[in-house]
Amino acid sequence: MTFVLMRTAIAALVCGAVVGAGATPASAQEVPAEYQGVLKTLGKGGDYKEGVLKVNIPRNDLRVSISGRPAPTPFGFGGWIALTKGDGGHEVMMGDLVLTEDEVNPVMSAILNNGLDVTALHNHFFWEQPRIFYMHVHGTGSAAELTRRVKPAIDLIDQSAKAAAAAPAVSAATLNSAALSKILGHVGEQSGTVCKITIGRPDVNVREHGAVINARMGLNTWAAFAGTDTDAMVAGDVAMLQHEVTPVLKALRSNGLDVVAIHHHMTAVQPVIIFLHYYGIGPAAKLAQGVRAAVDLLGKPTAGQ
Repeated sequence: MTFVLMRTAIAALVCGAVVGAGATPASAQEVPAEYQGVLKTLGKGGDYKEGVLKVNIPRNDLRVSISGRPAPTPFGFGGWIALTKGDGGHEVMMGDLVLTEDEVNPVMSAILNNGLDVTALHNHFFWEQPRIFYMHVHGTGSAAELTRRVKPAIDLIDQSAKAAAAAPAVSAATLNSAALSKILGHVGEQSGTVCKITIGRPDVNVREHGAVINARMGLNTWAAFAGTDTDAMVAGDVAMLQHEVTPVLKALRSNGLDVVAIHHHMTAVQPVIIFLHYYGIGPAAKLAQGVRAAVDLLGKPTAGQ
């Protein structure tokens, strides 16, 4: 499937993963009773769409800067876990926890000691202060059981957040989000000063214990823009099949965007999905054009197909 066809398919928007825990999500379906219990037990906000409960774990307590530039929480510091039905009615849980350096190993122990898996640990940025790491977690079981298992790790994050001073208030948006959405070919969503655009991979059929792993479960490409139209920064993630990696790398680098990480998020899935994180500064429209050059390469058949 080409990117042109992909534009007509699902393009999940993940503002729920980057707004505050108490926010009310737009266009959310009614949350099933068992999932309401998850949100209540964890004390978090979230929404239910496309058969997926997304629980928001934003790091509003962190004051992050990248090369000295303030980076608000929606720019890339909104952690989450997601649950969806798999075979036999049991739940598949995936998540991405945003952690400081000193939180990584205590949270990892809390995950492992409670019968869950850690499937990846990596950076998303260079030159950020404090150093931030991202831990992907996975588990299967009932909704109540998974909630019980993941809660000790989330409690550790909450304890760190309570100990920190509140992050500064987010000022009004200064980017032309409509122009960025037009360049990327997908509608973005504004969260404070950040415009975030998320694109699914409906051309890729990934399942885990029978559960469909879609954009809301983490199989997506995204770009977050902050700053002004003339002086912006962009950060994002590209979800790629293996044969797409080198072309996407070339496209990003030829457009002046820095590649900061290449890794997997999920284990034991087919096909293999590689994720690439990038960062850039410059005029917002130019940054968006560079991202679009990479996104246009997704979904194209390999030679001979």
